[in-house]
Amino acid sequence: MVAANYSLFTFYFSLFYVSLHLVMRKLALFFAAVLALSASAAQENDGYDGRYYRLFAPLTFYHNVADKSLALNSESAGKDQVADAVDAALLNVYLNRPDLVESNESELQETGGIREDVDQPIEQKVEYVERAEAPVIDTPDDAPVGVVVEKPKFWTKKGDGFLQFMQNYVSGNWYKGGESNYSAVGALTLEANYDNKNKWKWDNKLEMKLGFQRTRTDSLHKFKSNEDLIRLTSKLGLEATKKWYYTIQLLAYTQFTRGLKANDPKIYSDFMSPFNLNIGLGMDYKVEAFDKKLTGTVNLSPVAVNYRYVDRLDLGPSYGLKEGKHHLIDVGSQVTADLEWKLNEVVKWKSRFYAFTSYKRMEIEWENTFAIQVSKYISANIFLYPRFDDAGHRDSDLGYWQFKEYSSIGFNYTF
Repeated sequence: MVAANYSLFTFYFSLFYVSLHLVMRKLALFFAAVLALSASAAQENDGYDGRYYRLFAPLTFYHNVADKSLALNSESAGKDQVADAVDAALLNVYLNRPDLVESNESELQETGGIREDVDQPIEQKVEYVERAEAPVIDTPDDAPVGVVVEKPKFWTKKGDGFLQFMQNYVSGNWYKGGESNYSAVGALTLEANYDNKNKWKWDNKLEMKLGFQRTRTDSLHKFKSNEDLIRLTSKLGLEATKKWYYTIQLLAYTQFTRGLKANDPKIYSDFMSPFNLNIGLGMDYKVEAFDKKLTGTVNLSPVAVNYRYVDRLDLGPSYGLKEGKHHLIDVGSQVTADLEWKLNEVVKWKSRFYAFTSYKRMEIEWENTFAIQVSKYISANIFLYPRFDDAGHRDSDLGYWQFKEYSSIGFNYTF
C-alpha cells in the first residue's frame, strides 16, 4: 500500500516538474524578447530596423526559426540578441497558436522580392488644358414638372346580394302573415356614403328582400311571399367629437307585394299597407371595438316623429289606426343600432335593433343574421327576428311578441 502511494506521488511530482519547466522556459523567452526589444529601442537610431518586420507583418512560418531551435549547433544562435528574441516569440506562436499563421516562407519566395529598380517616386505629368477662373457647379437641366391634382373621393359605394333556399318558421300571429315552409329568398343591399373629411357625413342604405313559397296544403294561393321588405335608411351627421355626431335620421320602409296565409283569402299586408316614415333628431355614435372586428353605429334620438300610412282601410286597425283612417302620427323617442361583428374568417354576425315609443305604445324590432361563408360565392344564413308591437291585436299565446326564423344556403356576391 505504501509502495503504491509512493509511486503515485512520484508520478504527480514528475508531471508538476515538467509543467513548471515548460512554463518557466516560456516566461524566460518572453522576458528575453521584451528586454532585447527595449534595449534596441533605447539605442540612438534614426532609421528603421528591419529585424522587427516579421513581428508586425501578416504572420508567416519562417524556416530559420525552426532550424535554429531544432539544430544541435546553430551558427546563428547567440550572435544577435534581437533576432534571437524575435525568433523565440515567433516559435512560441507557432507552437501555441498555429491557427494564426497565414502563409509560409516558400509562398513568399514564389511571390517574388521587392523591386530594386525603382528608386525614385513616380510622378504623373498633368497638362492643364484651360484654367477655370471660378468654381464650376454642375447643375441639372431644367425639366418640366407635371402637377396632377386628383379630385377628392368623398363618396364610397358598395353593395351585396344573395339568392338562397331556406327552411322558414313564422309564428301564427306574425303581423305580415306567412307560414312555416321550405322556400327561396333573394336580397339586395346598396350603400352610398358621403364623407367630406371635414366633419360632415351622409350615409344612405337601401335594403330589398323578396321571397316566395309554395305549399301543397294551400288550395287558394299558388305562391305566397314569406320575406318582403323595402327599407331606406339615411343619416346626415355633423361631427361633434371623434366618435359622436349630431344626426338627423330618416327611416322609411314598406313591402313589394301582398302578405297572405295558407287557405286564407284575407290580405294581411300590401304595398304601402303599411308604410312607415320615421324622422329622428339626436346623436350618432361610431362603434369600433375588438381591433375593428366589431363596427357599426348606434343612434339615439330623444325627439322622433313616426308617420304611419295604411292604404287599405280594412287593415288600419291591425296597425294601430282608428277605423276609416289612413294616417297615424306619433311623437316620441327612438333608438336604432346597426352592427357587424366579424367573429372569424368564416362567421359574421349582422344585427339591427330598432325601438320606438310614443310613451303610449312601444315597437321593438331586433334582426339578427349569422352568415357563414362556405366559399367565395356560397354562403349559409341563419336569421332570427323577434318583434314586439302593442299597437296590434294581442295573441293568446305570445301576447304582443312575434317571432320569425329561417335558415338558408345559396349564392352570394359582394361588390
